Amino acid sequence: MDLRGRYRLTAWLSPAFPTGGYAYSHGLEHAVEAGLVHDCATLREWITGILEFGAGWTDALFFCAAHRARPAEVDGLADLAAAMKGTRELRAESLLQGKAFSAAVAAAWEAADVIRRPDVPPLAHPIAVARACRHHGIPLAEALPAYLQAMVAGFVSAGLRLVPLGHTDGQRVLAALEEIVVGSAARARCTPFAELGAAAPMVDWASMRHETQHTRLFRS
Repeated sequence: MDLRGRYRLTAWLSPAFPTGGYAYSHGLEHAVEAGLVHDCATLREWITGILEFGAGWTDALFFCAAHRARPAEVDGLADLAAAMKGTRELRAESLLQGKAFSAAVAAAWEAADVIRRPDVPPLAHPIAVARACRHHGIPLAEALPAYLQAMVAGFVSAGLRLVPLGHTDGQRVLAALEEIVVGSAARARCTPFAELGAAAPMVDWASMRHETQHTRLFRS
């Protein structure tokens, strides 16, 4: 990947990129409320479960499939990605971030492949990012671990505010998850898409409970 591609990838996955990612906790807010996540160790364990068995894993497989797909195959992937979300909030989290990502990339960067008509459902976030990366020649081997690292960084940022934890604690969690992110990305690239599946019931439970939680900072 040349420097221009690296620049674009860094910009698109930056916390400053206008996807609204800071507003979502992926059920973590209720996990903290319920006492399931209360320190660095439990935050790391929660995020590890998402990466290995939940949306981190399924998003990685969708990212690979979308990066490799022909344009005619994207709508089918988009429908399946939306259907794979276990709760209303998790579905909205992915679709709204995908819609915001697509709009920002289309407005500021030349990326016709992610532009969607108003009458067409938005792309889930991993699919939108993968299609933009493919359009700009950013290799899957570099794009996917960067996407997963950005996902993890978002969860850690939410944890810092919710538990709460200090910034150094957050960096410890990020460092501890490095091998899992790299390993998940490598495993996803060689896993057949037919093996798509998730098993993170506690995350889904926390998301469902979050929908009726009395005091909330996050949208999911």
